[in-house]
Amino acid sequence: MNIYEQKNTWKLLLLLTLLLIIIASILYTNYLSGKLANEERKKMELLADVYKQLAQATGNPDLGFMFSVIESNETVPLILADEKDNVLGFKNLDTNKIALDTLYLKRELQSMKAVREPIDIEYSKDAHQYIYYRDSYLLVQLRYFPFIQFTIILLFLAVAYLTFSTARRAEQNRVWAGMAKETAHQLGTPISALSGWVDYMKLQIDENHESYKVIPEVEKDIERLELIAERFSKIGSIPDLVSANLYDEVEKSTQYIRRRASGKVIIRLDAPQGKDVEAMISPPLFAWVIENLLKNALDAIGGSGEIDISVNKQGKQTFIDIKDSGKGIPPGKLKTVFQPGYSTKKRGWGLGLSLAKRIVEEFHNGKIFVKESQVGKGTTFRIVFKR
Repeated sequence: MNIYEQKNTWKLLLLLTLLLIIIASILYTNYLSGKLANEERKKMELLADVYKQLAQATGNPDLGFMFSVIESNETVPLILADEKDNVLGFKNLDTNKIALDTLYLKRELQSMKAVREPIDIEYSKDAHQYIYYRDSYLLVQLRYFPFIQFTIILLFLAVAYLTFSTARRAEQNRVWAGMAKETAHQLGTPISALSGWVDYMKLQIDENHESYKVIPEVEKDIERLELIAERFSKIGSIPDLVSANLYDEVEKSTQYIRRRASGKVIIRLDAPQGKDVEAMISPPLFAWVIENLLKNALDAIGGSGEIDISVNKQGKQTFIDIKDSGKGIPPGKLKTVFQPGYSTKKRGWGLGLSLAKRIVEEFHNGKIFVKESQVGKGTTFRIVFKR
C-alpha cells in the first residue's frame, strides 16, 4: 500500500467515524424528541380533562387549580374547537396575526389537523370538543439541532481543511523549489568540469583520430545536462513565456525520446489542422512535460506498442493528445495519477506526471488530464493551452 492509498484509507475511516457520530447524535436526539413529544401529549390530555371538568363542574370546585393547569402551558400552540371546526379558544399563537387576519386561526386549525389526531373531549354522546395542537418551538428546535450542529461542524472542518491544505501546499511548493534549485546548483559544477574536459580533449586528440568521434556525443550529453539544470532552476520562479510553435517543440521532444525507445515502439506525430499551432510557453519546461508524458507512455507500453501524438487547435485553444497502446489506468486510479509518489513501477519516485501537471497548470495556466483510458487498451493524456 503506497502513501496515497494509506491517506485515502485514513480519510475513509475518519468519514465513517464522523457518520457514526452523526447517526448516534440523530438517534439520541430523536429519542429525546420522542420523550418530549409524549410529555406534550400528556399535557394536552390533562388540559382536555380540565376543560371537561370545568364544563361539568358543580358545587364549589377548585377552579383556581384548574385555571393554573391551563395557564401552565406556555409552549405548546393549541386550538380548542367544536365538531364544526368553530374555534372556541387558543393558546400560544401569534395574537398580532389573529387581530390582523381573520382567517389566521382557520389556517392554523387546518395545519394542526394535518399534523396529528386531536384529543377528543367528550361531554356527552352528542357533544364533543377537540384540542388540536402542534409541536412546541423547543421540540422543533431539538429535532433540527443535530442537523444544524453538524452542518456547522462540516463547514468548520471544510474551512480548516482548506486552510491546512493551502498551508501544506505552500510548504510543499517551497520544498519543491528549494530541492529543484539545489539540484540545478549541484549539477552546475560537474557540467562545467565536463565542458572543460571536452575542451582539453579537443586540444589533445587529433581530429582525424578515431577517438575524436566521441567528443560530439559527449557534447550532446553535456547540452542535455545543461538543459536539465536549466529546467530545475526554473522551478519555483515565474518562467518567461514566449510565443512558440507547439508542433516544432513537440517534434524536438519526440525525436529525443524516439532515439532512446525500443525499435518495436512506433511513435507518430500528427497535426490534423496544420503545423502552425502557436501558444505562449516556456520551451525548456514544455519539453520536460512532453518527455515525461512520452516516458510514461513507454513504461505503460513495455517492450512494444504505439504512441500517437496529435497537435491540434480549436478556437482560442490548442490541444496536445498523447495516446499509447499500453496497459491503461484502472478507473479507481484516475484521480491519483497526478499525485506525487504515484507509480506502477518498482523503481522511481513517481514525480513525472505530478511535475507535468505543475508545469502546465501553475506555470502556463493550462490544463492536463486523462482524456480517456481503458485497461488493456491504452491511455490518452490531453494538454490544453490558450493560443
